[in-house]
Amino acid sequence: MKRNDDKQSTIPPHVTQTILESISDGVFTVDHDWRITSFNRAAERITGMDREQAIGRYCWDVFRSNMCETDCALKRTMRQGKAFVDSATYIVNSQQQRIPVVVSTSVLQDGDGNVLGGVEVFRDVSQVEELRKALEGRYRVGDIVSRSPSMQRIFKILPQVALSDSTVLIQGETGTGKELLAKAIHSMSPRAKSPFVAINCGALPDTLLESELFGYKAGAFTHATRDKAGHFAMAEGGTLLLDEISELSPAFQVRLLRVLQEKCYQPLGATRTQKADVRVVAATNRHLAEMVRQGSFRQDLFYRVNVVCLDLPPLRERKEDIPMLVEHFIGRMNRIHGKSVQAISQEALSLLMFHNYPGNIRELENIIEHAFVLCPTGEIGLGCLPESLLEAAPRPSSSVNLQSAIQSTEARVIMDALERNNFNRLAAARELNMHKSTLYRKIKKIGVQLPEMDGRSGNR
Repeated sequence: MKRNDDKQSTIPPHVTQTILESISDGVFTVDHDWRITSFNRAAERITGMDREQAIGRYCWDVFRSNMCETDCALKRTMRQGKAFVDSATYIVNSQQQRIPVVVSTSVLQDGDGNVLGGVEVFRDVSQVEELRKALEGRYRVGDIVSRSPSMQRIFKILPQVALSDSTVLIQGETGTGKELLAKAIHSMSPRAKSPFVAINCGALPDTLLESELFGYKAGAFTHATRDKAGHFAMAEGGTLLLDEISELSPAFQVRLLRVLQEKCYQPLGATRTQKADVRVVAATNRHLAEMVRQGSFRQDLFYRVNVVCLDLPPLRERKEDIPMLVEHFIGRMNRIHGKSVQAISQEALSLLMFHNYPGNIRELENIIEHAFVLCPTGEIGLGCLPESLLEAAPRPSSSVNLQSAIQSTEARVIMDALERNNFNRLAAARELNMHKSTLYRKIKKIGVQLPEMDGRSGNR
């Protein structure tokens, strides 16, 4: 008996319409002129716009997405004739609210294969985004993101530090985020509505530094034709960051000590002192205690600035933060530059995990910005990373390629995370920012021998 396959595979138009109206994802179609030709009920709900208003309008007038301005997935589909799945972006609804969505696009064809236009399916992921932000809040303070235990200890005491008015000393290598931490302290403090002012003490000679910090009066020196406020005056009521305080000359250390003790200063050419209602945060990439022992930094000034000391660890000691930092930089640069980079490949991330970062977080940010220049859309792969990073990858022997070196590095990172978490696989997966099933698969692949009882059992 002959089967009528054509009749069996044909779905009546009214059934198709019922299906489209029933699903929770927004669906719309466009013609070759980019005008909307259909708009389902979920699309109305997500955008807040009736289909009568939407049909016939240009799609970018309805959705006003950041993807419309830069790298529209639907345009790529129409141009290349292939589907794109799960591109993250946002739209602006009728109430002017930004709605995060994930979109998938494909070519719209009739029964004869003629291209009629394009179709896009989009899903509101606002709840997912809110959950992600709630979880991220545990690992974020201001613009600083970290899940490492050493940084979590700093995050824990930061609210109390911010509420006090004591002088704070921040120590850490160049590029570890000392100024970001100082800004976080300021933003969490009662002084948050007043100015935050920063000055690099190592960039200026004493004479210029004195006028920059304390200001001067007209006639104080040649070309001083009018009064100029210094950084202490500009930071009145707020916070002043003295960056690289270790570079101050012995003579200027004496002057600064007096200002910190007496809470007042005298502008150049002035006959009276001025009160300074300023909270001082000092930062340095050197160990001031060691400089005191060597006699290159005054002990009394050290104790004046070292009321609360926060030591920022270098990135090489908190490599578990690299995936989170990479995600943070990708998100920020997408917003700033209007790009649509979605993620980073596992191979590229593994190579980043191997690097030791002499330039710390600033170097990592520079690497991601370099990748944005070469790969403004899609996924960051090995080819998007700087040549210097690829050349520095380990080559133990001529028979070992880059891929095997990356796998070796990945195995070491996984083992370190497991050991830090007492072989609790779930905790290690969270630290590595991956799903537990992904971690189990990688553990099996690299052949790691785990204890019969993990860290959860041991803690009972």
